[in-house]
Amino acid sequence: MGTFDDILGHGESLIRNENALDFDFIPKLIPHREQEQRQIALAIKPLLEKRNGRNMFIYGKPGVGKTVAAKHVLRELEEKHDDIYAVYVNCWQQNTSYKVAVSICDQIGFKFVQNKNTTALFQVVARIVNEASAVFVFDEIDKVEDTDFLYHLLEDVYRKTILLITNYKDWISELDERVRSRLTAEQMEFKQYTPEETASILRDRLSYAFPEGVWSDEAFNIVAKKAGELKDIRSGLFLLKESAYAAEEKAKRNIEVEDVKNALSKLDDFTIKNSEELEDETKFIYNVVKENSGKKIGELFEIYQKKGGKSSYKTFQRKIKKLSENKFIKTTKSMGKGGTTTIVEKKLTEF
Repeated sequence: MGTFDDILGHGESLIRNENALDFDFIPKLIPHREQEQRQIALAIKPLLEKRNGRNMFIYGKPGVGKTVAAKHVLRELEEKHDDIYAVYVNCWQQNTSYKVAVSICDQIGFKFVQNKNTTALFQVVARIVNEASAVFVFDEIDKVEDTDFLYHLLEDVYRKTILLITNYKDWISELDERVRSRLTAEQMEFKQYTPEETASILRDRLSYAFPEGVWSDEAFNIVAKKAGELKDIRSGLFLLKESAYAAEEKAKRNIEVEDVKNALSKLDDFTIKNSEELEDETKFIYNVVKENSGKKIGELFEIYQKKGGKSSYKTFQRKIKKLSENKFIKTTKSMGKGGTTTIVEKKLTEF
């Protein structure tokens, strides 16, 4: 065997399908979420009978398959029933009623949104959708700045199922009463995966992402164990991908323990959400924190104002809290001469 026979050649990769290592990848089967998918399907089922569907409020910790399960059901619906619109909106990007309306119009085939306000757009949505039925999925619903779009849909669309997805169980209790009373949503919790389920899911992704035999059992078991401890599939997918990159950098044909250890060293720099997905004002605040990590929240607010920030201190605090809850940053309470204050750091571990 030649010197170079056991190393990767130029342009080769250990990863067969990198998309399979994305958390939003939808496999043919979603293991360990069969019951939850069935509940979603039952909420939609009345639409198949030309009746109004049921609404659901879906909550659970990050990385427990809420989005993937909902998208899987939507995909199956689209494949089998062309008389029902399947609409998915991520409320990180579409965080106002107007943006939601534009996204829905795009998905139902209406392109002439210029010079139309929010109300006019939802009139268009109702006119089109009322000729059929629709399932509306609003993922990360807690990120919206207003919920007027829900009122429009509940009032004006005849046959629909609305699915609201969030990490926060208490979000629905803060929903405007006029919307909540019309929504009458069934609540469903996605519980965290067990370590055994986590290992099973990651093993399933291996079959999609890598050629057989690339991973040593010992290396994979370290990834599965760490992901199980963190209780988040996303961490495992991150480690699978980064371990492969580490092996490729050394032009190896197999992924071994040392490659996983290399990936583990990068775990603190991994965020659930790409910061590019943040809306502009929150991204601005996030960048202020990154550039001034370790300062008191009051000091950060002064820097934010000097850089042109226009939000009030209360709004600034709220956005800092959201960034912390979603693990972009870390906040800790500290006692000083003036009492308790909040220290804000750019720790990017999301667990």
